[in-house]
Amino acid sequence: MDFRRIDNLPPYVFAEVNALKLEARRAGEDVVDLGFGNPDIPSPPAVVEKLVEAAQKEHNHRYSASRGLPNLRKAVAARYRRTFDVELDPDTEIINTIGAKEGLAHLMWTLVQPGDVALVPEPSYPIHIYAPILAGAEVIQVPLDTSADFFARLQQSFMSSWPRPRVILTSFPHNPTTACVEIEFFEKLVAFAKENNVLLVHDFAYADIILDDYQPPSLLQVPGAKDVGVELYTLSKSHSMPGWRVGFVVGNAEIVGALGQLKSYLDYGTFQPIQIASIIALNECDAYIDHVNDIYRRRRDTLVDGLARVGWDVEPPKGTMFVWARIPEVAQHMGSMKFTLHLLREGNIAVSPGVGFGPSGEGFVRFALVENEHRINQGIRGVKTALAKLE
Repeated sequence: MDFRRIDNLPPYVFAEVNALKLEARRAGEDVVDLGFGNPDIPSPPAVVEKLVEAAQKEHNHRYSASRGLPNLRKAVAARYRRTFDVELDPDTEIINTIGAKEGLAHLMWTLVQPGDVALVPEPSYPIHIYAPILAGAEVIQVPLDTSADFFARLQQSFMSSWPRPRVILTSFPHNPTTACVEIEFFEKLVAFAKENNVLLVHDFAYADIILDDYQPPSLLQVPGAKDVGVELYTLSKSHSMPGWRVGFVVGNAEIVGALGQLKSYLDYGTFQPIQIASIIALNECDAYIDHVNDIYRRRRDTLVDGLARVGWDVEPPKGTMFVWARIPEVAQHMGSMKFTLHLLREGNIAVSPGVGFGPSGEGFVRFALVENEHRINQGIRGVKTALAKLE
């Protein structure tokens, strides 16, 4: 049977890794899973308590507002004011989404259609590529690495495309490469967008995951950015609330309004007790973000230092909950997929193959910092065993 849109999606690259991981666990193997970026840190206790309290009130079981409760949108505006010195109108420039993935997918429905083009960095979190594709647009992938001027590549790709792209999608700090930018990047990008009549979408999923002294800039800190773009913000990583599915699209009022109109046909918003609890997260749990960052920082240092001890030197990330690692020289001939399977078979450690994020990811693997330091050290021992078998 043929299916519209679904048949255009490629096979899930990580399926083979997941199947082998499941097979090993069924055989009694203890696999250290640093593959799937699923945060394991508990959500803030005060937020959980508010969820329970709100869920016990029967009037909260009814349909909610698809745009998000007014006080929730006010809390987002306050968070942006405190953290980024950005002013947002809660009524016109903020909308609640059912997680950032849903927000991005439906946002693309409002921005592109068949015949349109979107520019997307690559390697990439898969939804960045496939949200525009599912909306019918063509995607031009722009290779992203730390050895070249990414903005210059964006310009070149834009000017060599016909029709000209309608949307440029960025995401910094970046998953999977952990690449970071300074505010000057967004200043150039906003100026370029205004000159060339192109819309900007910035996925700011890792806005608050700060592992050193670096402070990730918001696109909206640039004067005039709201004229041409929007930003996605989420509680999944910062407050360790991934399963709650609480995201936001903020910025340009016309784009936010268009998404709100679309969502009014598609959903009735997140379960209201989750929205109420999320107000507590945004207003009262800034210190919890520091707690989350301390955990990720210790895990990053444990992983990077441990890999160095076994002869695998990697660049420590300044942000995100990932480490993007070039495959050791002894294994470069294998490619990222075969090397990932080798680590799993011989070392009982699961990582993500870089090629799963796009062709430019070949030669890399991604570690997710989703196990504690003891387990990470166990994984390092597995890496050592696996690498020894390649010598």
